[in-house]
Amino acid sequence: MALAAPKETYAGRVFEVTIGTSKTAVFGGENVLPFHKFDGDTPHKPVIAFEIQDVAPEDWPDTVKEVYGDAASDPVKWALYCQNNLNAQAIALRLISTHPDRENRSADDAAKTVKAVLDSIEVPLIILGSNNVEKDATVLVAAAEAASSRNCVIGKAQEGNYKTISAAAMAQNHKLIAMSDLDINLSKQLGILITQMGFEKERMIADPMCSALGYGLEYTYSVMERIRLAALTQNDVIMQPPMLADIGMYVWKVKETQASEADLPKWGSLKERGIAWEAVTAGAMLLAGAELLIMRHPDAVRSVQKFIEEF
Repeated sequence: MALAAPKETYAGRVFEVTIGTSKTAVFGGENVLPFHKFDGDTPHKPVIAFEIQDVAPEDWPDTVKEVYGDAASDPVKWALYCQNNLNAQAIALRLISTHPDRENRSADDAAKTVKAVLDSIEVPLIILGSNNVEKDATVLVAAAEAASSRNCVIGKAQEGNYKTISAAAMAQNHKLIAMSDLDINLSKQLGILITQMGFEKERMIADPMCSALGYGLEYTYSVMERIRLAALTQNDVIMQPPMLADIGMYVWKVKETQASEADLPKWGSLKERGIAWEAVTAGAMLLAGAELLIMRHPDAVRSVQKFIEEF
């Protein structure tokens, strides 16, 4: 008599999200824990977006900057390089120059950059502000309008600016990233506030905040895991949007990805160390429940794609 393996079944399901127009990316839709295909439905693999910026990155380590070379001086060239040379599933454009402590570029400047990038690529676009709460409230409204009808992802809506950004994403029919501060209750509260505005919960993407390996990864993992368990076991619809892990911005600023081999020879190759740090962080976030990743180094992306295929 053949042994029938027991299965875990859940009452809830993660919402399925589609982004893009001419070329689309789909993630979410599962009714089981991450990679537990043997228990239920996992209709879509996680999606990885390559991060680019609207200006050349000054604070990225050379091990990442050298990959993109001159392309990183122009967001259009950079986006095309990721799409055509790296087979990117999606592009994440960070409008870092709009930050008041950087170039402090205007919302109009940001809108022009968004439109130029969108006109040049076919893959879906994720449009990110500079993470300045006040400035993003104006920048992301203009960006959402410039990207009208292109089914982009707009973010990040936070407690201090969610009303304005959510309204813009809703008016232009985009998806929305809702970012909270590493707390399941704050994540749920923000989700409730946004849906009370009339924004459809099925068009949201939750960002509980990310962290790098060795810098609070365990805490991030536990928060994301609790969110996913609430979505599946409690059928909590506010917890059922897919989750984002914005990995690159956290990984490539830590000591382990920047300290030179001359200063720390026992740590081994700086390049290999940084790639491994991003890949391991990404793998942990996938196991915690993330369905959308934003990453920087192509070699780390390839490692994570292999990880996804094997699982």
